[in-house]
Amino acid sequence: MQSDLSEFESRIGYSFQQRELLIRALTHKSYSHEAKNNALRDNETFEFLGDSVLGFVIGDLLFRRFPELDEGAMSKMKAYLVSSTSLARKARDYGMGDALFLGVGEEKSGGRKKDSLLANLFEAMLAAVYLDGGIDPVRNLIQQSFTEDLEAIDADDLLFQDYKTALQERAQGRGLPLPEYNVIDEVGPDHDKRFIVEVRVGSHVTRGEGTSKKEAQQQAAKHALRELVQDE
Repeated sequence: MQSDLSEFESRIGYSFQQRELLIRALTHKSYSHEAKNNALRDNETFEFLGDSVLGFVIGDLLFRRFPELDEGAMSKMKAYLVSSTSLARKARDYGMGDALFLGVGEEKSGGRKKDSLLANLFEAMLAAVYLDGGIDPVRNLIQQSFTEDLEAIDADDLLFQDYKTALQERAQGRGLPLPEYNVIDEVGPDHDKRFIVEVRVGSHVTRGEGTSKKEAQQQAAKHALRELVQDE
């Protein structure tokens, strides 16, 4: 275990002084329940703290990067960056799921690959780093995790914040019918399924793909928006 955790620490770029914090962050409630060890605590409250720390740091980074934007725009950017899909992707990048302590039932149901579980794990890990080393190391971890996302944001094109809402508003403004979304296909195994969604706005029909129906809808809306803008 110690060797495995040392390898994990190398992946996230942080070595814990208090190893028990790392172990707790990696302990899912299913594991602690099955262990029947009152001294073994799970990471649920760490998720709460990690969510707060992440929100603060991302808010600070956005404020400094886009000082000209209003509160609404930055709030939408923040929500986009810290979505469950986004956080699960970060957890996968660090191989957090591989180091997680899971109960037998959760293991059999593919818990290591579930977006919701991985997103919670990422937040719990941020809390552990914060409790062990303070704000500086957790800020560094968040910055290295979100650098590409922040650099990819185009402040002049905020449609990415919520493509579905933006598409609906644009359609209404042009007197078009409200967008209609339909799942037209599901590909891949259950633990790595991708959804293909079609959106129809008047005569415009576009498709989007994602790891969840919501993400696929957002991508479809994004493509539809581009078509509508080009037609104006």
